[in-house]
Amino acid sequence: MQSLPVLHRISPTSLSTLLLSPTTTSRTLAIIDVRDGDHAGGHIRSSIHVPSSTLDYRLPELVRTLKEKEKVVFHCALSQQRGPGAALRYLKERERLLGGVKVEQKVAEEGMSEMQRVREGVVEDEGRGEEGKEQEVLVLDGGFVKWQERFGGDERLTEDYAADVWEED
Repeated sequence: MQSLPVLHRISPTSLSTLLLSPTTTSRTLAIIDVRDGDHAGGHIRSSIHVPSSTLDYRLPELVRTLKEKEKVVFHCALSQQRGPGAALRYLKERERLLGGVKVEQKVAEEGMSEMQRVREGVVEDEGRGEEGKEQEVLVLDGGFVKWQERFGGDERLTEDYAADVWEED
C-alpha cells in the first residue's frame, strides 16, 4: 500500500523571519502561491503564482526550476486543500524526475508505522535531486489568510496588498 508523506508546516512568523534574513536569497527559498481567482488582494513578496488550475502541466517545469532551492513553501488561501495538495504533487513529480529516496522507503528505514507517522507528523520527502541536493517542502500554516492578518501591511513582506479585500463585513 502506497502512503502519502505528511507535510511539515511553517508558521507565518517563521516564514517572515526567513524572508527578512540576510542569509535567505532567491537561491535558497521559493514560495509557490497556488491560489486561483482568489489571488487578488496581495501576495507574499517574491512568491511565484502558479494557479492550481495550471499546476498539472507546470509541474515538470517547476521541479526543474526549483531543484536547487533548499526550501519550497506552498500555500493557497487557507492551506487546507490546494496548497498541501500542490506540495504533495510537487514531491511526487520531483521524485519521478530527479529520483531520490522514496517516501515509503524512508518510512520503512526509520521503522515507523503509518499511524506513527500521521500522529507524529515526522515524514517529509527531502529527496535528493540530480546533484544530490536535499530540499525541504513545506506548507504555509493558515495560508495567505493568516499571512495577511499579520503581515499584509508590511511592504517588506507583502506586495500589492489591498486591505479592503480582506475586511470582514
